[in-house]
Amino acid sequence: MENIIEVTSLQKAFGASRALKDVTFNVKRGEIFGFLGPSGSGKTTTIKILTAQLKPTAGSAYAFGVSTEQLKSEKYRQKVGIVTDNTALYGRLNVYDNLKLYCDLYGVPYQRIGEVLRMVNLAGEERKAVSKLSKGMLQRITLARAFLHEPELLFLDEPTSALDPVNTKHIHDGLLHLKEKGTTIFLTTHDMNEAEALCDRVAFLNNGEIRLLDSPKKLRQQRGEPTLTVELADGSMVIVPKGPEGADQMFRYMSTGQLVSVQSNHPTLGDIFVEVTGRKLA
Repeated sequence: MENIIEVTSLQKAFGASRALKDVTFNVKRGEIFGFLGPSGSGKTTTIKILTAQLKPTAGSAYAFGVSTEQLKSEKYRQKVGIVTDNTALYGRLNVYDNLKLYCDLYGVPYQRIGEVLRMVNLAGEERKAVSKLSKGMLQRITLARAFLHEPELLFLDEPTSALDPVNTKHIHDGLLHLKEKGTTIFLTTHDMNEAEALCDRVAFLNNGEIRLLDSPKKLRQQRGEPTLTVELADGSMVIVPKGPEGADQMFRYMSTGQLVSVQSNHPTLGDIFVEVTGRKLA
């Protein structure tokens, strides 16, 4: 599968402080790639380099086969979408007029406004002044703006941090819809459930270095125990080994009607986050 992002030995220093030490990874076209790590690990610095807001100290970063510094050009502007904590919305205008400006910028028909507002669960809110919106609504408008032109590459920095579960679900559905249409998504999040639900692969960044990189499923399996936890009808929980001995034990529980549920003893992504970074989730 084609790589849409290729990063090799990326470094970034701010004076004596090294935000990125030696970062190498790629992002495949059409995947949702999770970039995970604690605050201060270098995630935002990486996004700023990939979106041509910062220049690296050393190493290389390419998108669409060209240096990411070229993403500022008119040729690539249409291909990229960015959502960060800087909303850059016009407070004096209403929601519709804000999105209309970006339709004009990207050459998108105005009918697309209604479509993206439905994607972020804001249908019917077109005439509200942006200055009157809550933080969560502002975040959703920013997402809607990034969805307007269906970019080939979308950068999302904590896109659902201020949202409730209902609106988070709408955003997740919208992101999966964009993925189905071919958009590649580079996602940072502190929500490990979100990362597991959305991401094809995740990278764990800590102190400016990538510690792990693989699919959530493989990372969990690699650190799982060779046992199963079985819940029985009397409410007790039993640890059963995998293999012939465990199979016989499971058969006895099933044949006597004692078996209620079974789960593999794999760590969550949150468990792996704590293991890799030594820090608790916020």
